[in-house]
Amino acid sequence: MIKALHLKFGHSPDAQNEIIESSPITVFVGPNSSGKSKVLSEIYHCCTRGERDVNNVIVDAIEFEQLSRESAVEIIEQNTLQPNAGQKMSDGEIIVGNGSNFRIIQRDLLIESLTCSNRVCLNLYNKDVYNKLIEISPRSYETSVSILCDYFLCFKTLMLSGENRINLVNEQRARDLQQPPETSFQVLFRDDKKRAELRRIVYEAFDKYLVIDPTALVILRLRLSTKEPSSIEEERGIDDRAVKFHEAAQPIDLASDGIKAFAGIMTEIIAGDPEILLIDEPEAFLHPAVSHNLGKEIAIASGSQKKNLFVSTHSSRFVMGCIQSGVPVNIVRLTYRDNVSTARILSNEKIVTLMRNPLLRSTGMLEGLFYEFVVVTESDTDRAFYQEINERLLRYKPDWGIPNCLFLNAQNKQTVPTILKPLREMGIPAVGIVDIDVLKDGGQNWTKFLDGGFIPRIEQNSLASLRSDIKKRFDKSGKEMKCDGGIDILEIEDKEAANNLFNRLQEYGIFVVRKGELKTWLPELGASGHGPKWLVDVFERMGEDPNHADFLHPGENDVWSFVSEIRKWLVDPNKKGIPS
Repeated sequence: MIKALHLKFGHSPDAQNEIIESSPITVFVGPNSSGKSKVLSEIYHCCTRGERDVNNVIVDAIEFEQLSRESAVEIIEQNTLQPNAGQKMSDGEIIVGNGSNFRIIQRDLLIESLTCSNRVCLNLYNKDVYNKLIEISPRSYETSVSILCDYFLCFKTLMLSGENRINLVNEQRARDLQQPPETSFQVLFRDDKKRAELRRIVYEAFDKYLVIDPTALVILRLRLSTKEPSSIEEERGIDDRAVKFHEAAQPIDLASDGIKAFAGIMTEIIAGDPEILLIDEPEAFLHPAVSHNLGKEIAIASGSQKKNLFVSTHSSRFVMGCIQSGVPVNIVRLTYRDNVSTARILSNEKIVTLMRNPLLRSTGMLEGLFYEFVVVTESDTDRAFYQEINERLLRYKPDWGIPNCLFLNAQNKQTVPTILKPLREMGIPAVGIVDIDVLKDGGQNWTKFLDGGFIPRIEQNSLASLRSDIKKRFDKSGKEMKCDGGIDILEIEDKEAANNLFNRLQEYGIFVVRKGELKTWLPELGASGHGPKWLVDVFERMGEDPNHADFLHPGENDVWSFVSEIRKWLVDPNKKGIPS
């Protein structure tokens, strides 16, 4: 039903507003407080009320599909309810709704609303969007949208939160089998194919067979069985064999919240009738592996059912499940900082390609989708150290620390750009930290390093030449640049040249440890060893109890100011190195 979402902003403050074309499933990702849940509520408000909302902050307009008259008539016939005995109806009127919640409308009026080409729900008085999308028709767009939403989409739009998705598995009333089904359980009871598909999905996730129990006669209940029904009759019947089968199965209300939420969501997608389904954090209550399975099955079921599904999630496993389903998926990353919102549509083909890389999979790179910022280091030792430094800054010098930041590690300095580049391609502000011996890597390694920071190609030859000359100066000194003092080894003029190079890299979010390497930080602590041994020693000397006299609080220089410079680059709205 939804053709496109028109957002109020783009991938950067000065970019054009994003337009999200319809797809079976659209997944909103991003840091906390970026608007993932808010966008669902705004879509829900529009689809159920069809009115403008001046309080919207994300959705500027919703563009609905124009149906053919044949399709509109078919949909109306499928959703028309029978009047109650003795209920009087005027000529041309029909009843639409869900069970006891229904409305009466002229059939032709609803057909016109479903086929109107001007059905756009404007959530703000945005003249640009208005002029682009609206051409006045015999019936105004306000009236068309109002009818569409008040008499159709309000019954066909479902928002699932943590609580109501669990309640979806509660028992439902049975119904005269000679009448059309009204609930998802009634549909499941009658449709062997849908019931078998739902049972397969739940079994693969939890090793239990989901069955529907009619033995209470007036209600239908879900149960979890350790064995599969031997026949349709054993599940749907009310004879002694069926009664014993269901008696041995566990009522689903005794299962965990995760199982109930999973089964409830899948039941509604497979057997429910929403045209537009909105789910906030579907991974809640679920193990990460099950979240992946849920993402895959949700995407497949939504694609085959031709529903519009909109999801907000914090789970990279869920996202990968959706993408790996093979169903077209929109991945939209939202951010919000300093009263500025951004939205970027990510290529799921690109994400799949990236996740085929074993190195990227092992780093948990996709977790960066849910953080504002990412810092990539050479090794796990570097990652742990810089993360601890940042934690202390956030606690004692919050204006210097990096908020909402994920620290990742590569395997060495050569693989830092391998992680850095795809993160930035997804619009995630990511910094690379490397030791000074990055200067030793010329040729393709240096080019790859500069490409990872998206430094313009036209500059790369001059930077390569400067790198080579500075390396020669280090070689001429006869000292080791990492261990013997870093740039302090050089003569004054050469040192200035080295700083100029590092300053240029820093403009593009590539930070070089100018004193040499990781263990040159905090020399006053006297930590010894190398790699993990140095890390253990320096952590012991930094102390763990903030109330103890030996606890190391942030200072003004050294690694503290280094991390503060990283923060400045990350929060700068005009930072260089993030591709458009």
